[in-house]
Amino acid sequence: MSTWFQLLSKLSAYLLGIIWVLPLLYAFWAAFHPPEYATQFSLTAPLTLENFVSAWDQAPFYRYMLNTIVITTLILVSQLFVCTLAGYALARENFFGRGFALALVLTQLMVMPEVLIVENYKTLSDLGQIDTYLGVGLPYLASAFGIFLLRQTFKTVPQELEDAARVEGLSGLSLIWKVFVPLAFPTYLAFSLVSISYHWNNFLWPLVVTNTVASRPLTVGMAIFGAPESGVDWSVISAGTLIAIGPLLALFLVFQRQFIQSFMHAGIK
Repeated sequence: MSTWFQLLSKLSAYLLGIIWVLPLLYAFWAAFHPPEYATQFSLTAPLTLENFVSAWDQAPFYRYMLNTIVITTLILVSQLFVCTLAGYALARENFFGRGFALALVLTQLMVMPEVLIVENYKTLSDLGQIDTYLGVGLPYLASAFGIFLLRQTFKTVPQELEDAARVEGLSGLSLIWKVFVPLAFPTYLAFSLVSISYHWNNFLWPLVVTNTVASRPLTVGMAIFGAPESGVDWSVISAGTLIAIGPLLALFLVFQRQFIQSFMHAGIK
């Protein structure tokens, strides 16, 4: 019985993997072949890079890419800084209301960001930050998930190690930077990969808060680029899609081993 169950599980996993990768394979096929071969799978079909040239000329992908990198980096750096301090305080410091503060963090994990879109837009409008990098990133500059994850990691650091560091004269930020941060490196890497992936692909909030190319990220730019009223050329659209996902895909392929190991060490299920 168990043998059949394992076989069925493997077959299901392979089937789901094939279903997941099929759209990506089609995007590669259409992007590297002329439009007339976008739906004709012929081994003799000629290869071309013209679709990438057309896509690059039809949309400001350079600006979209720059906007996405700046926004993602801004969010990640802020999250790592805030989550480190908050996670350390909740894990190692005794202060009045610590349990209540942790409960607030856990409560935030259950609130979907989409629920707060209207209020966030009103707040950013009052601050004059609509259609800016800060406007796109401000609702995400802290992460309840990151705070909780680092709190759990910092709690596993032996008290003896912290005491020894304090005897050596470390305290405050130097203690966190030289003791806790290096020990939590797998957690930082795992969280960073999740954060980058999420905010690189985030669509709804950037769509609401951006109005011009000056701050529009790749996801919103691709939605406009692939709109039916702009004309549907699947080869060019596929090329644009590969341009958009290329850096993220390359990052995953290069760091896939570290990605998996980091999640295993961080205890994320």
